[in-house]
Parts: sequence; structure tokens; C-alpha cells
Amino acid sequence: MRGDHSLTPGAQPDDGLRMPAAVLVPLVVRIEGLTVLLTQRTEHLADHPGQVAFPGGRVEPSDPDAAHTALREAEEEVGLPADHVSVIGRLDTYVTGTGYEITPVVGLVRAPYPMRLDPHEVADVFEVPLAFVLDPRNHERRSREVKGRTRNYYVLPFPGRFIWGATAGMLVNLAEVLS
Repeated sequence: MRGDHSLTPGAQPDDGLRMPAAVLVPLVVRIEGLTVLLTQRTEHLADHPGQVAFPGGRVEPSDPDAAHTALREAEEEVGLPADHVSVIGRLDTYVTGTGYEITPVVGLVRAPYPMRLDPHEVADVFEVPLAFVLDPRNHERRSREVKGRTRNYYVLPFPGRFIWGATAGMLVNLAEVLS
């Protein structure tokens, strides 16, 4: 996968400290085609409250690698068992303005799959057709001022959801890799 371009221009945390994290980019195998499983985070979380996200979180010292972290977090957050996921690769590392250095791990998910949401972290779960993600017309580039710096980010305007920031950037990277 390519690491020669910036998906997060200007997103380096000011203090240079980065928290290692991993997310699962779950591609659900459906008869009608592949979909991407996403979560809506609860509003009370300290980091990225209410945002659309992939299942994932901080790397724990006991995690042997990013794939293990992503699968563990997916099971904790949405109840997706690791034996329903075939890891097929990873995307470019994504650094957030909040200091996370995220490894996106791509996996094929065998449907149907059990679902058990952690009510503390996950308000909702939904799927977006992969075809929507792959269509470059759905990749909007936006910017805003944060602490005196211009931050650029992507938005994928899916009906009824606002997919932006790190999640949208990783989806754009997925589209680039698959195109």
C-alpha cells in the first residue's frame, strides 16, 4: 500500500507524542456486494464523541500486532468475533490531530455475524456500500482553522450520516488502493 502521500496534512499533534492505535476496516461480504461496517460513537466519549468510526482503539502492551488490536477492539465494541474476519491487509498509517497514530487493518467479514454493541462506546452500527466509498465523486475535500492552523480533511456525505476526518481519510485511502 502506498505511504507516499499525506492523508492528514497538518494533523501532527503539537507535542509530537503519538498514541499507537489500530482499527478494523471491515468489508462485509454480502450477496448484493461488499459493504463497509461503521460505528457511530457515543456522545459522552472524551475522544471523537458522536463521530462515525471504525471499530478500534489503543494498542495494549499484550497485543502482538495491529491486527490483533483491531480484532480485539472489534469484538469488544460491536461483538464481531475474530473467527468471522479474514485479515487481508492494511492501509497507510493515519495520524490524527488528537495524537493517535492509527494502523487501519482491512478484513473480510463473513455474514451473517453476531452483533453486541458496547453501549458505553457505540451508539449505533451501520453499513455503507463499498461502491459508494469507491466513487471519487463522494470524496469531498474540506478545510477549517484549528488552533491557528489550517486542517484539511475528507468528508464522505452518506445519506443520514456525516463521515469525515480520520474515518473518511482511511476510506479514501481504501478507494485509492482498490482502484
